[in-house]
Amino acid sequence: MSGAEQYPEPVVQGRASGHGRVYQARGDQYVTEHHHHYPADGTVSLFAPPLGRNVVQVPQGAFGAVLAVPDSVRNPLVGRTPKVLRDRRELLPRLLTAARDETGGVHVLHGLGGCGKTAVAHAVFNEVTRGGGRIGLWVNASERSTLRAGMLAVAADRGAEAGELAAAHEGRRASADLVWNYLHSSPDPWLLVLDNADDPTALGEGGWLRQSPRGTVLVTTRQAGSLVWQGARLHPLGVLPVEDAALVLHDLAPEAGSAEDAETVARRLDCLPLALTLAGSFLSRQLLESWSMSDYRRYLDDNPTELLDRGASPGNSERNARQLVGQTWEISLTALADDGVPECASLLRLLSCWSSDPVPLSLIRPDAVNATGLSSLHPPLAGARVEAALRGLLDHSLVSLVTLDVDGQVVRCVKTHGVVLDSVAAAAPDDQRALLVTAAAELLHAAAPERASRTQDARPVNHLVPHAAGLLGRVVDAGSAGPVVELSTRLAACLFDVGDFEAALFLAQAAVEAAGRWLGADDPATLRAQHRAATALFRLGRFEASEALHRSVLDTRVRVLGPEHAETLESRQDIHEPLSQLQRTEECIAVLRATAEIRAGVLGEHHRDTLHARALLIEYLAVTDAVDEFDRVGPEVIAACEEHLGEDVFTTVTARHNYAYGLHRFGRAAQAEREARRALAGREFVHGPDHALALSAAVLLSWILGDLGQIEESVSLGRRVVLGQERALGREHPYLLTNRTGLAESLAAAGETTEAQALARENLPLCERVLGPTDPVTVRTRALLA
Repeated sequence: MSGAEQYPEPVVQGRASGHGRVYQARGDQYVTEHHHHYPADGTVSLFAPPLGRNVVQVPQGAFGAVLAVPDSVRNPLVGRTPKVLRDRRELLPRLLTAARDETGGVHVLHGLGGCGKTAVAHAVFNEVTRGGGRIGLWVNASERSTLRAGMLAVAADRGAEAGELAAAHEGRRASADLVWNYLHSSPDPWLLVLDNADDPTALGEGGWLRQSPRGTVLVTTRQAGSLVWQGARLHPLGVLPVEDAALVLHDLAPEAGSAEDAETVARRLDCLPLALTLAGSFLSRQLLESWSMSDYRRYLDDNPTELLDRGASPGNSERNARQLVGQTWEISLTALADDGVPECASLLRLLSCWSSDPVPLSLIRPDAVNATGLSSLHPPLAGARVEAALRGLLDHSLVSLVTLDVDGQVVRCVKTHGVVLDSVAAAAPDDQRALLVTAAAELLHAAAPERASRTQDARPVNHLVPHAAGLLGRVVDAGSAGPVVELSTRLAACLFDVGDFEAALFLAQAAVEAAGRWLGADDPATLRAQHRAATALFRLGRFEASEALHRSVLDTRVRVLGPEHAETLESRQDIHEPLSQLQRTEECIAVLRATAEIRAGVLGEHHRDTLHARALLIEYLAVTDAVDEFDRVGPEVIAACEEHLGEDVFTTVTARHNYAYGLHRFGRAAQAEREARRALAGREFVHGPDHALALSAAVLLSWILGDLGQIEESVSLGRRVVLGQERALGREHPYLLTNRTGLAESLAAAGETTEAQALARENLPLCERVLGPTDPVTVRTRALLA
């Protein structure tokens, strides 16, 4: 009798020269090769496990030599288990208490494949059987054949006679009744583990799952929703907390990196025990390489599934599907296809195009799915079958249902583990990948809102951003790249509008990278993504980088689209922002004048875009002390905006804001206060009170009130601005540094010298590092401390 082996595919039993070879039927089983030497009287000797050994003598024809007899039911044949079982601090005590309960019962441990169900059951088994007070019985329940063979071996262990076993094999006696008769009458209390029972019907239809006062049954399964579990106590098992996941890596490969490195890898693997075990095993067994955990994390982004599976034990990589992230999910998908739901594979492939963040169920509504080309997949995914496919994935713990708070609204979502998504995406057929990515982009596009005219009316998009970023990583050709890049740029614009400039920059830069690879540097979609990134860079205070990117986009658009194209004029207008902050005021005025002139000729004097360029120009007429032109253009543009666009719209509010700034600059404080208050009200109406532009209007009003001696309100507004800009822009943004010093000066003027100096003391090192030691703001801040 050789050692246990595992085979992923059916192997047909064969017989030759009086020797019988018996193999498992299918899947991930532990199988023993038996060499039966048949005596002259035609009987067969079948040996029970080493503990409690029984010799069964039955006629040779009783079995047809098709029984896969386990090596042992007293020792779990589970392959590799962790050195230390991490976390499970609440679950393990509950299971141990249940296993020792004198009244018996059935407990079902369910969860995603690879989450460590067998390892937990193994730990319970070892703890309960330690000391001999209770025996442990372990049966591989992943196949009907091995379940039956294992349970009959349990009966033999508990004292079943040869004739009884033969009758059960021949169908003359109910097998499950025989087993449970001996379990009920066992002189020793027991714990029976039915491991990998992923087809609950095999337990239910055969009557194999029962309760007994002599022992406790512990089932591990991927299926949580089966009716077979009625009356049992369910115990869900998820991934590990990140701290414990890092310890799993450190247990396996303690020399490969620091605790922080291990935590980084654990987060990338979404803390899935199987993935952690494979990663740690790979790092600990290296011979020709000497990768650290940091190296491993870096290489994970290239082909995570292939790299993870390199950590499988030698000799098992092709035989033990449950131990490979590239194959373990196929066990569930194959079972679902056999159950008549082949669409589960296509739905999971669709989900793999997005990220592991929660996906709103509204994205995969039947009508939305029918509007895509997913019916051309193999197997086809029609809208009418999405419900059944989703339920199948839920039943096999491949996905879970969660809720998400989106702007105060509860949104039902489906969530899939990141390692599952990576492996499913890697295994998707090449000829279906472009169709999947395009359909995923269309579904996300349908859910994404249009840009609102008022920021206050904008619908939240943050929950969609990870999925757009995930899609960018799944693009496979230019055809699928186009819609994904356009979608990502649109979402980046929505993020920009609501003041989330960091997220806008992240998504825009990801779109630029994908567009450059698949569409080319001159493609309009590439240029739109670059333009969005340039505007975000400006809002984040990275003025030089913003100007350089704007310049590149402008030059390319002039060459590719022409000087009068709307997108070329957009670039020409928006480059004025970094130019102004870089003190290149003459260039700033020149591009705004040129933009307004060309738009007037192409679009008309009173077109929104023409008026917007003229509204922006008002500020720089004040900066350059062009008093006469300012006095003429300011009121003229505001009146035209109110007449042709309305009072509370972005362009009109911008014109009034810039006009109020000029009045303040020219010392007309009373008139400036009136316009600044209207500008602030307009900014709050259009953008919301916490938006960067509303805070800009607030700080302007604070300055004006300080000039008018209204110190209390001036300081109050200054505090609001500083706190708001810290949240919106970050503690080191140049605008914030300037306004923090301005607040300190207002406090000093109000006699609050202690608070003023504390604020200046906090601000000075930031000013020196970000603005430079000789910048006027730095000098003013230093003076407050002097």
